[in-house]
Amino acid sequence: MRLLLDTHALLWWLDGDRSLTRRARTAIANEDNVIFVSAASAWEITTKARLGKLPGADAVAADVVGSVASQGFSSLEITMLHAQRAGRLPGSHRDPFDRMLIAQAQLEDLALVSNEAAFDAYGVSRLW
Repeated sequence: MRLLLDTHALLWWLDGDRSLTRRARTAIANEDNVIFVSAASAWEITTKARLGKLPGADAVAADVVGSVASQGFSSLEITMLHAQRAGRLPGSHRDPFDRMLIAQAQLEDLALVSNEAAFDAYGVSRLW
């Protein structure tokens, strides 16, 4: 299975937080699965840490690349097609980071690991 971690899922995984469901933890830990982390998550983590909205995430924000690589996860860069899809997504969901993850999941055929039920309206496969 090919999975794309929502930002909160990545942070909870790195922190060992039990807010991550058993199903999600099992899927992420399964070595047969390929786990992706979007460049949008790096942007979101560093932005929110800088603004003081992610207390405790300063170490991850200081080295997102290293944090992702240390887990054996793959980075997913943002392409022009991803940006175009994210910008054209219908609906009222306004979070630009979420819209990018939805677009990437759609275009790359990835299941999103997220607790965000709002993603379901966009036809993406969501694992939680």
